[in-house]
Amino acid sequence: MIKAFLHRSVAKLEKRYDYDAHYLHDVIDVSPSAFFKFGLFQVMSSHRDGAPIDAYCAARIAATLSEDCGPCTQLTVDMALAGGVDPKHIAALLRGDLEQAGQDAELGFRYGIAVSQNTPNAVALSAEVARRYGKRALVSMAYGVACSRVYPALKRGLGHGAACSKINVSDETIVMRKAA
Repeated sequence: MIKAFLHRSVAKLEKRYDYDAHYLHDVIDVSPSAFFKFGLFQVMSSHRDGAPIDAYCAARIAATLSEDCGPCTQLTVDMALAGGVDPKHIAALLRGDLEQAGQDAELGFRYGIAVSQNTPNAVALSAEVARRYGKRALVSMAYGVACSRVYPALKRGLGHGAACSKINVSDETIVMRKAA
């Protein structure tokens, strides 16, 4: 009965975002207690306090791109669109036209790439995020980056990796070649 409830909750996510979450169904089948623990992680993953939506979502997209250029990136993009991020800004980020994405999205994306790839400018970008939006926003964006990397890694770790694919952003399709 508990497994059936959990499967239905994952099915809602799949239907809402047209996303194949078979790897989560596998976790439920093997260990409902592991899935419950993952649910606690999801609470942390959705934390956003003080960060502008464009900056936060751009950081999450960048972090997901560092791990995946397929379905997980599409899901992160779809969630950003559902959160109200301008599709033109998201498409600009995915094309690499960061200046066309707006100041908040550009900073968030640069921050997300720097943190997820541990580049030398990660510390300076963290300071810029804190200066521009405050320390609460920095915590939110750090959580967003860290957590966005977990989903593709978990999916791959469970044997459900996917190849790079086209990412749809409203009426534009962007061909992804490799992770950022």
